[in-house]
Amino acid sequence: MDVMSGPYVIRGSVSLPEAELIWRFSRSSGPGGQHVNTSDSQVELRFDLARTEALPEVWKARALERLASRLVGGVVSVRASEHRSQWRNRETAAVRLASLLAEATAPPPKPRRATKIPRGINERRLREKKQRAQTKNGRSGRDW
Repeated sequence: MDVMSGPYVIRGSVSLPEAELIWRFSRSSGPGGQHVNTSDSQVELRFDLARTEALPEVWKARALERLASRLVGGVVSVRASEHRSQWRNRETAAVRLASLLAEATAPPPKPRRATKIPRGINERRLREKKQRAQTKNGRSGRDW
């Protein structure tokens, strides 16, 4: 049960390098009985994004820009304490970090091309709008 189910793929053939992951364990808060007082089940996973060689330079620059608010000294940190087992929390933290980096390194979306509304459609819309206004205007009790 010591073996992790990695490697955690970020995108394509790029994955999180196990050697660059910094793990820290502490006691989880909340209920859990006597077991919680003796086990370090909360996991904090840190990854030095600024110094890593595992990511292509373009991806690294993109991730540093997008995750700037989450970085402390170029290091991104993820915490997991949902499960009672440290091993499951390790899995959760690693998957969370991989998905965070995948989202941060994704290429920007293609710019939206504005399309021109055809004149016929616009005229029909205005004609229907005018008809609706006349219908509503006919309901007013001014002429009574």
